[in-house]
Amino acid sequence: MARRILAIGIEPGNADYSAFPQLTPEHVRSYIEAQLLRLRGLGYDVTSCLIDLDLTAEASVTAALRDERFDCIVIGAGLREPKERLLLFEKVLNLVHQLAPEATICFNTTPADTVEAVQRWMDP
Repeated sequence: MARRILAIGIEPGNADYSAFPQLTPEHVRSYIEAQLLRLRGLGYDVTSCLIDLDLTAEASVTAALRDERFDCIVIGAGLREPKERLLLFEKVLNLVHQLAPEATICFNTTPADTVEAVQRWMDP
Protein backbone atom coordinates (compact mmCIF):
# COMPACT_ATOMS: atom_id res chain seq x y z
CA MET A 1 0.00 0.00 0.00
CA ALA A 2 1.32 3.44 -0.94
CA ARG A 3 2.36 5.81 1.79
CA ARG A 4 -0.11 8.65 2.13
CA ILE A 5 1.10 12.24 2.06
CA LEU A 6 -0.86 15.43 2.82
CA ALA A 7 0.64 18.62 1.40
CA ILE A 8 -0.66 21.74 3.17
CA GLY A 9 0.07 25.14 1.68
CA ILE A 10 -1.37 28.52 0.87
CA GLU A 11 -3.51 28.81 -2.22
CA PRO A 12 -1.09 30.55 -4.66
CA GLY A 13 -3.65 33.18 -5.61
CA ASN A 14 -3.72 34.37 -1.99
CA ALA A 15 0.03 34.64 -1.41
CA ASP A 16 1.96 37.90 -1.23
CA TYR A 17 4.70 38.00 -3.88
CA SER A 18 6.10 41.45 -3.07
CA ALA A 19 9.35 39.92 -1.76
CA PHE A 20 9.56 37.67 -4.85
CA PRO A 21 8.42 39.79 -7.82
CA GLN A 22 9.68 37.15 -10.27
CA LEU A 23 7.02 34.73 -9.03
CA THR A 24 3.37 34.67 -9.99
CA PRO A 25 0.52 32.50 -8.75
CA GLU A 26 0.80 30.52 -11.99
CA HIS A 27 4.53 29.84 -11.42
CA VAL A 28 3.91 28.67 -7.87
CA ARG A 29 0.97 26.50 -8.96
CA SER A 30 3.17 24.85 -11.58
CA TYR A 31 5.89 24.16 -8.98
CA ILE A 32 3.31 22.63 -6.64
CA GLU A 33 1.79 20.48 -9.37
CA ALA A 34 5.22 19.31 -10.53
CA GLN A 35 6.12 18.25 -6.98
CA LEU A 36 2.81 16.43 -6.49
CA LEU A 37 3.30 14.59 -9.80
CA ARG A 38 6.85 13.71 -8.82
CA LEU A 39 5.69 12.30 -5.48
CA ARG A 40 3.00 10.27 -7.21
CA GLY A 41 5.58 9.01 -9.69
CA LEU A 42 7.64 7.79 -6.73
CA GLY A 43 4.68 5.76 -5.53
CA TYR A 44 3.20 8.06 -2.90
CA ASP A 45 -0.53 8.68 -2.60
CA VAL A 46 -0.70 12.48 -2.29
CA THR A 47 -3.51 14.81 -1.27
CA SER A 48 -3.14 18.56 -1.68
CA CYS A 49 -4.72 20.95 0.82
CA LEU A 50 -4.32 24.54 -0.37
CA ILE A 51 -5.79 26.96 2.13
CA ASP A 52 -6.96 30.55 2.19
CA LEU A 53 -5.66 33.08 4.69
CA ASP A 54 -9.00 33.53 6.42
CA LEU A 55 -11.28 31.65 8.78
CA THR A 56 -11.80 28.80 6.32
CA ALA A 57 -8.13 27.75 6.60
CA GLU A 58 -8.59 25.81 9.82
CA ALA A 59 -11.76 24.16 8.56
CA SER A 60 -10.02 23.05 5.36
CA VAL A 61 -7.11 21.50 7.26
CA THR A 62 -9.45 19.85 9.77
CA ALA A 63 -11.56 18.35 6.98
CA ALA A 64 -8.51 16.97 5.18
CA LEU A 65 -7.13 15.41 8.36
CA ARG A 66 -10.46 13.90 9.38
CA ASP A 67 -11.19 12.43 5.95
CA GLU A 68 -8.06 10.29 5.68
CA ARG A 69 -5.08 8.88 7.55
CA PHE A 70 -1.66 10.16 6.47
CA ASP A 71 1.87 8.85 6.99
CA CYS A 72 3.51 12.21 6.40
CA ILE A 73 2.31 15.79 6.34
CA VAL A 74 4.38 18.44 4.60
CA ILE A 75 3.68 22.04 5.54
CA GLY A 76 4.66 24.65 2.97
CA ALA A 77 7.11 27.46 3.56
CA GLY A 78 4.44 30.06 2.78
CA LEU A 79 2.73 29.27 6.08
CA ARG A 80 5.86 30.02 8.09
CA GLU A 81 6.74 33.39 6.58
CA PRO A 82 6.10 36.28 6.97
CA LYS A 83 5.73 36.43 10.72
CA GLU A 84 2.22 37.88 10.32
CA ARG A 85 1.21 34.29 9.48
CA LEU A 86 2.71 32.83 12.65
CA LEU A 87 -0.69 32.36 14.31
CA LEU A 88 -2.07 30.53 11.26
CA PHE A 89 1.05 28.36 11.11
CA GLU A 90 0.66 27.48 14.80
CA LYS A 91 -3.02 26.64 14.30
CA VAL A 92 -2.22 24.35 11.36
CA LEU A 93 0.62 22.67 13.24
CA ASN A 94 -1.57 22.08 16.29
CA LEU A 95 -4.37 20.66 14.14
CA VAL A 96 -1.89 18.23 12.58
CA HIS A 97 -0.58 17.28 16.01
CA GLN A 98 -4.10 16.76 17.36
CA LEU A 99 -5.76 15.02 14.39
CA ALA A 100 -2.82 13.07 12.94
CA PRO A 101 -0.50 12.30 15.87
CA GLU A 102 0.95 9.26 14.12
CA ALA A 103 2.03 11.21 11.02
CA THR A 104 5.53 12.45 10.45
CA ILE A 105 5.72 16.22 9.89
CA CYS A 106 8.12 17.85 7.46
CA PHE A 107 8.65 21.26 5.93
CA ASN A 108 9.68 22.38 2.49
CA THR A 109 11.64 25.57 1.92
CA THR A 110 10.11 26.38 -1.48
CA PRO A 111 7.37 24.87 -3.63
CA ALA A 112 10.16 23.18 -5.60
CA ASP A 113 11.64 21.00 -2.82
CA THR A 114 8.57 19.24 -1.44
CA VAL A 115 9.73 15.82 -2.63
CA GLU A 116 13.04 16.19 -0.79
CA ALA A 117 11.20 17.22 2.39
CA VAL A 118 9.00 14.13 2.25
CA GLN A 119 11.90 11.83 1.42
CA ARG A 120 13.86 13.01 4.46
CA TRP A 121 11.24 11.29 6.63
CA MET A 122 9.67 8.65 4.44
CA ASP A 123 12.81 7.21 2.84
CA PRO A 124 15.65 7.69 5.33
